[in-house]
Amino acid sequence: NWLDKLERKFGRYAIRNLPLYIVMLYAIGAVLNIMTKGSYYYYVALNPYMILHGQIWRLVSWVLIPPSGLDIFTIIMLFFYYSLGTALERTWGEFRYNVYIFSGILFTVIGAFLLYFIGGLQISLYGASIISTYYINLSIFLAFAANYPDMQVLLYFVIPIKIKWMAYLDIAYLAYNFIRVSGYGAWAVRMMILVSLLNFIIFFFMTRNYKTISPREIHRKQQFKKAVHPKMTPNITKHKCAI
Repeated sequence: NWLDKLERKFGRYAIRNLPLYIVMLYAIGAVLNIMTKGSYYYYVALNPYMILHGQIWRLVSWVLIPPSGLDIFTIIMLFFYYSLGTALERTWGEFRYNVYIFSGILFTVIGAFLLYFIGGLQISLYGASIISTYYINLSIFLAFAANYPDMQVLLYFVIPIKIKWMAYLDIAYLAYNFIRVSGYGAWAVRMMILVSLLNFIIFFFMTRNYKTISPREIHRKQQFKKAVHPKMTPNITKHKCAI
């Protein structure tokens, strides 16, 4: 498929151990947050207005903004997402995992500009807390659940649960937030939810081999089975033993 062609052409440029680098960026962002008491958001946030006025580093610097504040639960979640990302990288290969992550970043940037041009919303310090890597991490989790739906994890280190049920709960929670959110920044939240799911949906469905379930392929398989295993006529032996 299209990813195979891209991988043959550009696979050698894929970043190895990308999950580790992502966690390192979060760590740098957390340190900057502590050192500047949150003011570094003003200089790295994904602000389309400032990007159009020359601050092009914001196209990538917003990745430094951690999904949430730094505490013990955030550290545990970062290790969890690191393990998920590493597993996906081994399953898909480095190139496909790179494509998935960077397409999520690209969709987020496009969503921010759509908010700016269509909705007239300027992403400010408040918006920086919305446009973060939280939803990219969520798309990683959904991709992992799609590949390993029956894997069992311990919720809060105690409750055994299959990861697919956690994914269903996350999707339900996103749908609830999409409907419930209101006030200033509501559409920013909705846009981030949409782009995170869009990344998962596009990548998931476009990498599936639907040729195996097409009507033509199903008919071909049926004809092949009839030719290889013809229906035996009752009471007539096709092959007889010589002895």
